[in-house]
Amino acid sequence: MRFLSLFNFRQRKIFGLIFIALLTAFAVQFFFSSHQAVRSLSHQVTIAKTFYRHYPSLGSRNVAIGGGGYVTGIYLHPQQRNLVYIKTDIGGFYRWNPVNSTWIPLNEQLSLANSNYYGGEALALDPNDPNIIYIAVGKYTADWWQHQGTILKSLDRGRTWIKLNIDLKMGGNEPQRWTGERLAVNPFNSQNLFFGSRQDGLWKSENGGDSWVKVKSFPNLKDDIGINAIAFDKYNKGIIYALAHKHGVYKSTDAGNTWAQMSGTPAQVNRIAIASNSSLYLTHSGGVSKFVECCWQDITPLANKMAFNAVTVNPNNQDDVIVATYSDSYTEIFRSQDGGSKWTPVKRQANNTVSWWSDYMKSKPSIASIEFDPWLQNRVWLTDWYGIWRTDNINRNRVVWTNYQKGHEEVVTFTLVSTPSGALISGLADVEGFYHDRGLQEYPSKMLSSKPHEFQDTYSIAYSQKKPLRMVRVGGSRHNNTYSGATSSDGGKTWKKFPNFPAKQMATRVAMSASNPNLFVVTLSGNQPLRTINGGASWLPVTGLPNGFEGNWNWTQPLVADKVDGSLFYYYADGKVYRSDNGGKSFAVVSTSLPSSDWHSLKTGSGVKGELWLSLDKQGLYHSKDGGDRFTKIAGVNRAYLIALGKPKIGNAGNAVYLYGEITDKGKGIFRSLNNGKSWQRIGNKNKPIGNDPNVMEASSTEFGLVFIGTNGRGIYYGK
Repeated sequence: MRFLSLFNFRQRKIFGLIFIALLTAFAVQFFFSSHQAVRSLSHQVTIAKTFYRHYPSLGSRNVAIGGGGYVTGIYLHPQQRNLVYIKTDIGGFYRWNPVNSTWIPLNEQLSLANSNYYGGEALALDPNDPNIIYIAVGKYTADWWQHQGTILKSLDRGRTWIKLNIDLKMGGNEPQRWTGERLAVNPFNSQNLFFGSRQDGLWKSENGGDSWVKVKSFPNLKDDIGINAIAFDKYNKGIIYALAHKHGVYKSTDAGNTWAQMSGTPAQVNRIAIASNSSLYLTHSGGVSKFVECCWQDITPLANKMAFNAVTVNPNNQDDVIVATYSDSYTEIFRSQDGGSKWTPVKRQANNTVSWWSDYMKSKPSIASIEFDPWLQNRVWLTDWYGIWRTDNINRNRVVWTNYQKGHEEVVTFTLVSTPSGALISGLADVEGFYHDRGLQEYPSKMLSSKPHEFQDTYSIAYSQKKPLRMVRVGGSRHNNTYSGATSSDGGKTWKKFPNFPAKQMATRVAMSASNPNLFVVTLSGNQPLRTINGGASWLPVTGLPNGFEGNWNWTQPLVADKVDGSLFYYYADGKVYRSDNGGKSFAVVSTSLPSSDWHSLKTGSGVKGELWLSLDKQGLYHSKDGGDRFTKIAGVNRAYLIALGKPKIGNAGNAVYLYGEITDKGKGIFRSLNNGKSWQRIGNKNKPIGNDPNVMEASSTEFGLVFIGTNGRGIYYGK
């Protein structure tokens, strides 16, 4: 409507009608050309698209945060200008939209059952067909992770996917995920692909991925990294290189039938780039090496040996090379225009487009990949821990890098709170969390702490129901094993760290009294809970509860405060509900009739003393109106994975109840009930199921129907 207001329709009716018609036609054409039918892993489905005036349907849009997760690779197609993809460790894959400089997520049709497929192990372009791409997917190879990874193929640039017949453990979120690339398509024969696995050797396909066989001529490597890169020499048919992380470089001269280890290769190799003269550039734990004719040469830019990772050779100049160190704190970039004989540090300046990104984030820690753009002579892309950067003039004395984050939402959510003032507050991993002061479609202005990264994580947030400007949160920093919490007196806009907290203790959950904001209870990792009656100045023991769950990577919600009576607190564990009637000083078991479930969420209803809702995943959904003495199982709920309670619809009593789970006769999805679970209405988009391990669900306390779902690597979704 903004554009239409520019015209005076009374004076220009004819022009206005033409303008509206053209604008509508353009919008429809652009919308449908940009959002096409999506194929599930087994069949083709068509997604109905709708324009929204205010809020999209749930699953269609992310809360704007701006990056926040590790982008482990970037890929530019040699035959198609501006066809760019990125790979992330736990947030799936994205394609660049050059029309509006945004990233289009490509995994949105994957369900909770396939959440493992959001782990990005590798990506390969078919250099002969811009429409075909392959992705290797899977988050972990560890024994405790029961899921197999696989390879998916797309014939339409990632709009739809076909699962290929290969199932192996993959580790998109494991060590050396920043190296690569493990999957490659033969530039001389697009039917020929190779995949280097972490634990199961080298695999080959001769029919475009339809079937795969293990390459028996490649040695059986005994380590957890395995083959971390496959590279075809696109200038010499039949030559392939395989980087075995702890075992050097292997070479094949017969299109992968036989392999031999190259002599003199460095240990712990990371990435490889091949110039048009067939020179090899190799980054590794001790620097940079070059292979010419018969021998490896040390061409490390720095005198002191250190790890290098990212490397790229200009496709239009075989002697133009860029490399980067690998560091958690500060990454240096070097460029050589004579094949590595001389190096020049690339002085850089950040053109930061995300308001809350700190100076630390702008120094580009842990660069994963750097690539020359084959279509624009001076353009270079790079990716790092938090996002994607690009310069359009690598030749400047001080290179200006701009971060392009729109659409790339990759944070891990621990907790969400919708306050009585209408604000959304998030608790996140690695970037602490935000008071979303600029709405849902603008980046928040800053992290929760006034000092960036004072808290690496925020695990839990609570407020006092009768004094909602008073809030508390707990969290800490995994990198130095320090944990504490903070309080707010202005509804979460500013925070003050606890005056005191026990050393070497990790607070995992917090609940604040409904009437006394100086009183709150915290659970501790593997230890007995604590309480404070003076806002965190001192701490007192809590009796009657079991030790808290261990570690921070846990999303269960066992502890809540009653929203009417400030002396009441509740706790669930192992099929039992505990209640405190004395402000959290002591708890006693009030219910033993419930099933046990490791995945659970306990919520209290607004305006009703003693109302509890308890989701127990595959054990169902339960409701109590008497403080937990008796629970009723909600009929027809086959699975209650997440629940949320929100503002009721006008004329309704009690909260609107939201469920991420499964309902009899309605299937799996996201649902809402306006009558305490007697009936359910689907509110989620079946074709965008929010499948990347949803961690937390929250509903607005001020606006009926507005719901938020925080995920394990695809940020926060919202819809109405």
